Amino acid sequence: QVQLVESGGGLVQAGGSLRLSCAASTSIFSINTMGWYRQAPGKHRELVASIGSGGNTPYADSVKGRFTISRDNAKNTVYLQMNSLNPEDTGVYYCNGRVTYPPYDYWGQGTQVTVSS
Repeated sequence: QVQLVESGGGLVQAGGSLRLSCAASTSIFSINTMGWYRQAPGKHRELVASIGSGGNTPYADSVKGRFTISRDNAKNTVYLQMNSLNPEDTGVYYCNGRVTYPPYDYWGQGTQVTVSS
């Protein structure tokens, strides 16, 4: 079992930046895809960005050019650098680790991001 622990959330003004971290309890080398999801109040959880073991990094259209995802396998950590934040980015951000075979999803407990206008 892999435990994921997010950190770095908080309250920030519009236009500001935050960097989220997701630390895994064991090696993430064997996890095919690491990703960040977010859930705003009253909305479904949505994919923000992911990074595969090959380095491909798809982003949600709403965050392209503002957010950057990266992974450091040596530190078992995934990061989400968030710049030019706006109130629509408010929500609980969850770290996800997805194994392709056998298929399994690991989830962190979430970290709150609040962007004030």
